[in-house]
Amino acid sequence: MQLTDYRDLSQAQRDQLIDIEVHPEQRRFAGDISSALYILLSTDGDDMRGVVVLVDGVPKAFLLLQRGVFLPAWAEVDAAILSALQVDRRHQGQGLGRFFMTALPRLVSRVWPDVGRLQLSVDVDNQAALGLYQGTGWIVSGEGFRARKGFERQMTLPL
Repeated sequence: MQLTDYRDLSQAQRDQLIDIEVHPEQRRFAGDISSALYILLSTDGDDMRGVVVLVDGVPKAFLLLQRGVFLPAWAEVDAAILSALQVDRRHQGQGLGRFFMTALPRLVSRVWPDVGRLQLSVDVDNQAALGLYQGTGWIVSGEGFRARKGFERQMTLPL
């Protein structure tokens, strides 16, 4: 497995991203790869990045990283937030999510050395995501986005 920035993908790898499929029940929490790529490709500048997990050179997971002007009101000023985590359903249970969460801090520190923490907002009903984040060192740090019921949980990982 390899973690890489979207900008470093070959055109063939970029084309393969559209093949990432999430479970239908996860789509309500994270959207789908088409919407994530739309957000990424509709922005300019260095404050948003797409990050990809490659397995044998083929994209199998994706997420968005945002900082600066893209930070929501609940995020800390020195944070980068992650969203739209997409792990291909045909490769779930193989450690891709855990690899993503453990390798991501090194990538963030390299591309954005001024970022002091990662943050995210997760729906309280998304038990799979909560388990992943808590199992890789994230801590509940407040309320995040408004949810269907109340607010999502804000989680933080210090860098």
